[in-house]
Amino acid sequence: MEWEFTEEQQMIRQMIARLAAEKIAPRAAEIDETNDFPQDIKEIMAQNGLLKMGLPEKYGGIGAGVTTLCIVMEEVAKVSLSATIIFFSIHLIIEMLLAAGTEEQQERFFPRIAEGDKIGCMAVTEPNAGSDLSSMQTRAVLDGNTYVVNGTKCFLTAGGVADFYGLFASTQPEKKGHGISGFMVERDTPGLSIGKLENPMGMRGAANVEVIFDGTRIPKDNLLGKEGEGLKILLETLETERLWVSAQAVGLAQGAMEYAARYAQERVQFGRAIAEFQAIQFMLAEMATQIEAARSLLYRAASLKDQGRKDTRGLAAMAKCFATDMAMRATTDAVQILGGYGYMKDHPVERMMRDAKATQIFAGTNQIQKIVIARSLMGKYD
Repeated sequence: MEWEFTEEQQMIRQMIARLAAEKIAPRAAEIDETNDFPQDIKEIMAQNGLLKMGLPEKYGGIGAGVTTLCIVMEEVAKVSLSATIIFFSIHLIIEMLLAAGTEEQQERFFPRIAEGDKIGCMAVTEPNAGSDLSSMQTRAVLDGNTYVVNGTKCFLTAGGVADFYGLFASTQPEKKGHGISGFMVERDTPGLSIGKLENPMGMRGAANVEVIFDGTRIPKDNLLGKEGEGLKILLETLETERLWVSAQAVGLAQGAMEYAARYAQERVQFGRAIAEFQAIQFMLAEMATQIEAARSLLYRAASLKDQGRKDTRGLAAMAKCFATDMAMRATTDAVQILGGYGYMKDHPVERMMRDAKATQIFAGTNQIQKIVIARSLMGKYD
């Protein structure tokens, strides 16, 4: 299966690359150091229309598909993984509403997202329910025309600054995973409060927080699909999310490799640039090959997703698993090439290495991805 970027996608890549280099890269180290959400970067993205790209054209977007959004993720991640979260988060909400929202829900939420400055957050993970979604403890009980929600969600990326939350809670606990339902929740809903701000190893500045639902009343009209369809909706959204994480990983690895390659040509040891040593050349060659392989797998899967293929779940999991493991190796090797300097915060590769670890964990750990891949494979032979 061949894929290639359209002229429009190539123009978008060039535009995002310039924006990332000029506006985002100079802020990357400070975002990492302070762990503060970069409001200025959000405003830059809003001014350039990035936070509504995935909306249908009738709502003010450009109807950007998975591939186009992956291109943006990749280019921004080359300089700052944290900055991608701003773009990433609202498009998860858009993706969820496109997949499961009614026309009325889209008419209600899309015009507000079209204002271009909104942030989103998926409220899924709990202290005792990470990979095991069937253990979800947050409860949503129907009371007249509203659902009353009680529970705590944790590790919510962009949760501290989100305007909209895609909440998943149990409406029928006895049915375990088949009793989970999805909801749209607005930030100013009474009973919703922000708890602990996390202090993560990498992907800092992403407003990663605990969110508490205490008697929170959500209109019945905000239920996505039907009761008990939440897991299905979540898995559909996760499939796309995993491709975006793959794009983050590819961009992150590319940025680290480029930095290491430039450094290797400037760093002199034993009377010559270390780039002339075969050991360094082999490391860079391996990085470049693995990045290209991950990129090809990513965009093949994204292309099939954009074509409406229904059998892409296993391929998306492959892309996520391969690309993020590759990013961890590539960034670690970039640190190694810089030697002692690579271990210091004066150079971005140590941040990139910490950031790469996050990509192996969120959107489903890579161990979970291997289960998804195996089940997809067995489904072809049962």
